[in-house]
Amino acid sequence: MAQDLRNLFDEDTKAQHVTMSNGHEARFLDKLNKELPIEKKSSGFSFLNIAASVVVLIGLSFGAYQFFKGDVSTEEPIEKQVVETDLKTLGDVSPDLKKVEDYYLASINLELSKVELTPQNKELFDGYVLRLQELNKEYDKLLVELNDNGPNSVTLDALIENLKLRLNLVMRLKEKLEEFNNDAFNEVIS
Repeated sequence: MAQDLRNLFDEDTKAQHVTMSNGHEARFLDKLNKELPIEKKSSGFSFLNIAASVVVLIGLSFGAYQFFKGDVSTEEPIEKQVVETDLKTLGDVSPDLKKVEDYYLASINLELSKVELTPQNKELFDGYVLRLQELNKEYDKLLVELNDNGPNSVTLDALIENLKLRLNLVMRLKEKLEEFNNDAFNEVIS
C-alpha cells in the first residue's frame, strides 16, 4: 500500500506531456505588457534632487555656523541667573516632612487649647509661653537658613528638633498646671 511519492510524481509528469500551441508565450507577454507596461526608471539623481540636496546642505551649514561661531568677544557676557525657590516650611521640601511638621504643629496647638488658664496659674503659663515664643523665633531663623542655604540634613534635623522641643515644652506646661491645680485643690481641702 505504501508507495514512494517520487515515483508517483515521475509517472504523473510523463502522463501529462502537454504541449502549448505555437506563439502562446508571445501572445501572453503581449497581453501582459498591455496591462502592466514597463516604465523606465530614471537612473541616479535628477537635476531637482541634486538642487534640493545642495539647498539643504547650505542651510545646515549656515545653521551650524551660527550655532558654533567662534567669535566670543562680540557676544555679551552671560549673566549668572539664580533661581529662587520659595521654601517656606518643611512641607515645601518633601511631603514626608510636611506630615511631620503638621503632626507636631497640630499636637502643640491641641495641647495648648486644652490648657485651662486661671488667674492663679497665669504666671506659670506666661513663663512657658515666653519660652515657646523663643523657640518660634529660633524656628523662623532656621527657616530663613533653609531658604538661604537650601535643604540639608543639619537644618532639617534642627527644625524637627525645634518642633519636638516645643511639643515637649507644652506637655511639661500641662503637667505643671495639673500639679499646680492638684496642689491648689489640696490646699483648699486642708
